[in-house]
Amino acid sequence: MNVSYNELQGLCRKAFSGIGFEEGDAADAADMVAWMQCHGLHGVEQLNRGLDYLLEEDPEARPRLIYQDGDLAVLDGQGHSVLRSISLATELGFAKARARGLSVVKIRRCHNRQLIMGYLSRLAGRGMNITAFWRNAQVPLTEQVVGFRAGHAIPEVRVYSVRDVPEENEPNDGITLVMANHVELLPSLGADHDLDLLAHHPESELLACRQLALKEGIEVDDTIWARLKTLAHRILVESTEASRGGAGAGDHDND
Repeated sequence: MNVSYNELQGLCRKAFSGIGFEEGDAADAADMVAWMQCHGLHGVEQLNRGLDYLLEEDPEARPRLIYQDGDLAVLDGQGHSVLRSISLATELGFAKARARGLSVVKIRRCHNRQLIMGYLSRLAGRGMNITAFWRNAQVPLTEQVVGFRAGHAIPEVRVYSVRDVPEENEPNDGITLVMANHVELLPSLGADHDLDLLAHHPESELLACRQLALKEGIEVDDTIWARLKTLAHRILVESTEASRGGAGAGDHDND
């Protein structure tokens, strides 16, 4: 089925509120999913893959700062989706890069890492060059690089397959962000690197996807749409029950 950008954004926001996100976090997370879907990067599918994890997460467990200095910050994402753990981390990296010219932020123990792109798009739109890197624990072993030019809200995305997995390879459930005020950081690898390019999405391709989506609507799988509606309905039910409970308590007080 096809829906408008605003419909998708609105339903996702209600669904995240139903899961237990704070109002501002729910709006941010909805923006990230809708942004990816609008650019042909399968945001709803990525959300659906991690939805069961989101439903089990403790909303009170916030990202924990492990170490920082003027240029570097290392955070523990507490095993949460980037939709819960990434917003403050990206803002921290942005502030450091503005002050020092360059910053590196490493977020450990996080998942749904694809969905970070929308957050980074915002920062790039504010004039920051950004590259995000992460390794996916799958066969074949893949590495993904996402690069934004300052002032460009649309990234270049590359996914590589590592031909020869190093012996010291360890599971990697984190993400590394590099931000630079005045230096472009888009990846450029020559043929001598021991990697195979599996996917390449240049800025022009993603821009064309966005223009088409805004014109003709965004395609969303019916099953996933129904699941989001169920989660959105949860907040309506809970708010109604809370309202009734409040009314009942008031009547009891007046007896």
